Amino acid sequence: MPKGFTKHKLALRGATMMTNITRYNAADLSQLMDRIVKNSIGMDDYFDRFWNQDTQSNYPPYNIVQVNNVESRLEIALAGFKKDEVSVYTEFGKLHVQGKKEESEDVGEFVHKGLAQRSFDRIWTISDDTEVREVEFRDGLLVVKLGKIVPDHHARKEYL
Repeated sequence: MPKGFTKHKLALRGATMMTNITRYNAADLSQLMDRIVKNSIGMDDYFDRFWNQDTQSNYPPYNIVQVNNVESRLEIALAGFKKDEVSVYTEFGKLHVQGKKEESEDVGEFVHKGLAQRSFDRIWTISDDTEVREVEFRDGLLVVKLGKIVPDHHARKEYL
């Protein structure tokens, strides 16, 4: 019998179970990740996104609202932006929201400038089963309605 295996007798038949469990702690994290990456296929993009999280600024401010199990809404405050200065698109499983603001030459000096009107590029990763259903820009608020794609065999069906 190979090392690390123990023979257990079950009620009706014999079976061999693996009981060799290796425990890892924080000091062994790099060794554990090497083993996981070496034995995974097609997960390169996932691990790259996990380890290379680019820190983004918190501008512009936004809310993510879960409407129900299959609908959610992204609300982004864009005070001072016009519709033609904002771009929303999806590419490679990411939702991109960009705002291009030209520097205006205001007359006078700001005593306090609390409204940040600068260009930005925000990116959110969306799952494969999520689609953008509607984008609306009104009164300085950009609303992106997202929905999960529910296959017919998973959708609720009323029979009676």
